[in-house]
Amino acid sequence: MKRLSFLTTLCLLLTLALSCRTDSVTPSVWPIVSSLQIASTTRDCNGPFPRKCLQVKEDNAANWQLFYNSIDGFTYEEGYEYVVVVRREPVPNPPADGSSIRYILVDEVSKTKR
Repeated sequence: MKRLSFLTTLCLLLTLALSCRTDSVTPSVWPIVSSLQIASTTRDCNGPFPRKCLQVKEDNAANWQLFYNSIDGFTYEEGYEYVVVVRREPVPNPPADGSSIRYILVDEVSKTKR
């Protein structure tokens, strides 16, 4: 009986200890580097405030997706299609209405007039 009680207590303590971890992402996973193709035009975003979003294809995807974030170090010019390399990093304590991922320009591979 004492052994069962000991094992139950041990399991509860291990569960408690593991549930106290605050990092939701394994540090070895971040940062992530990927390639983005950025369209020559923007589109209206869905959201509470009217604004324009970039259209991107990540790593040669087939379809354009709306990109709601910004890319630190990148200046977009309408009429040009870009291929860029970005680094994605987690944002510590992101705002409730903001992104939990920060995009940082690593390299502007190409800029083509369309």
